[in-house]
Amino acid sequence: MASMNLSFDLFDHAERAPEIEAAISHMAGHGETDRGAIFTRPEVVDAILDLAGYQSDRPLHGLRLLEPSFGAGDFLLRAARRLWSAFVRDGGTPATAVKNLRNAITAVELHQSTFDLTSQRLVDQLTQQGLCPRDADALCTSWLIRDDFLLTPLDGSFDFVIGNPPYVRQERIPAALLNEYRRRFRTLYDRADLYIPFFERALDLLNEDGVLGYICANRWLKNRYGGPLREKITNGYWLKYFIDMEVTDAFHSEVIAYPAITIFQRAIPELATRQSTRAAGSDVVVAQSLPLLVDALLDPSNSSGAVSEFKLDAVGSAPLLLDDIPRLVLLRRIEHALPTLEQAGCKVGIGVATGCDRVFIDAMDALPVEPERKLPLVMARDLVDGNIRWGGKAVLNPFDESGQLVPLESFPRFKRYLHAHRDSVTSRHVAQRNPEGWYRTIDRIQPGLLEMPKLLVPDIKGEGVFVMDEGRYYPHHNLYFITSSEWDLRALQTVLRSSLTLMVVATYCTRMAGGFLRFQAQYLRRIRLPHWHNVDDCVRERLIAATMTKIQDEVDAPVFELYGLSTAEALRTRQIADVARVGKGLLQ
Repeated sequence: MASMNLSFDLFDHAERAPEIEAAISHMAGHGETDRGAIFTRPEVVDAILDLAGYQSDRPLHGLRLLEPSFGAGDFLLRAARRLWSAFVRDGGTPATAVKNLRNAITAVELHQSTFDLTSQRLVDQLTQQGLCPRDADALCTSWLIRDDFLLTPLDGSFDFVIGNPPYVRQERIPAALLNEYRRRFRTLYDRADLYIPFFERALDLLNEDGVLGYICANRWLKNRYGGPLREKITNGYWLKYFIDMEVTDAFHSEVIAYPAITIFQRAIPELATRQSTRAAGSDVVVAQSLPLLVDALLDPSNSSGAVSEFKLDAVGSAPLLLDDIPRLVLLRRIEHALPTLEQAGCKVGIGVATGCDRVFIDAMDALPVEPERKLPLVMARDLVDGNIRWGGKAVLNPFDESGQLVPLESFPRFKRYLHAHRDSVTSRHVAQRNPEGWYRTIDRIQPGLLEMPKLLVPDIKGEGVFVMDEGRYYPHHNLYFITSSEWDLRALQTVLRSSLTLMVVATYCTRMAGGFLRFQAQYLRRIRLPHWHNVDDCVRERLIAATMTKIQDEVDAPVFELYGLSTAEALRTRQIADVARVGKGLLQ
């Protein structure tokens, strides 16, 4: 039986504090559920090993593999079989195994009884392959470490890291240990589960072209706490293969987390962004066997419907859109072919925030200031059934036509009103930061925006609402606006009311309670649009003609033609948009 290899050193070789040791011992004593142990089916293990390139026709005995949490040995034992086959294939013998294989595998496990059981299983497997018990035990001692992977020191880098990291929520981790993890791992952000720093450390331990293969929960791909991990990955790693296992039994027991297989390879950022990802959605996994799917993924000449290939084009901490691969392929095609909304001659902005609406905003007739110091204000509630029903509100305008603050002495009524509310106005952060300009609004009133034709967009809606303002109102801060020096705004309004635009926003935005979408500037700017001069005259006319219709098919038809969508892509886009809408009814 292999003896226990237990390390108590930090990465900086300082002695661990007693509370850290106590917390580790506490975690080591947890049952399977509490410590996040989920055991992986053999076909899934083989898929990950194959996709990672850990195959017995390669000289595996000259490479290094790491398993961060080996549990019952689902990955470890099968990897060891492949290692042995490669070793024997290259002329290796049981007599030379300890000398030549001692550095080939490093595997870590914290739980004592699990470590002991799997160690014995590994010794048995090695002896069945011809090693004497002493040598089998020696290899196990060399390979296996009983410790916390996130804290244990490890020598050198690795060609492969494979496994199924533990699914542990933060509330199950003792405070002292959680604080130590947070000190070490930048990705342990917000409410991140423990598998997130397992990703971070594994990625850091890869050599210059090393490969990481995990089956893991897929939540980090899009949610808030996955942001730092996504940023790390997009700045130095290439997603080679992805399999959505959401509707597949990947484990020996039922789990709540939706799993996915991800295979990453370390690469310089310039190379990573040029490489394509080969992927399969959950529908494909259900339709055919996993071994056949793996063969298709590994074959670059395979262009069957089972495999999608695309460039991920992720930037920073932006969501990795892998939960709907056909949608991602369509979006990437459009994004590669067309400029952004703003590159196509449109501008996205937000209305004015005052920091004290009860002073700066009131009914037009109720504000006791000079007429030139107030502007008609349009608010989100004024957009009704695709039109503006102005509620009569106005906003104080402390700026002149050049964008500079007006001198209060030139407008005595304006001055008197502001001084009557000076305590409220000066308590705002913007006023404290700029005492001389204490009466300014948070956002500068933009000269000319009032009279400029624009499309108004409420921030939070169940579907896209884009309303034309011919140049009569100034927008409140709960409205975004879009202007264009190139596009006909009526045609642009049709594009923005389409199912395609709704699909784009729904894909990228964070939803509010009740499923409501956020039509914020950052998402509107992701919309792709051809230059107006490149739009066919017939399509132009159809887009403009569709401005007034409230029938979705009549809006979508010219837009789908504009973007060159196939019948299948158009159907998929409409389905995604219909699901994204909160409530049904007429378009606005």
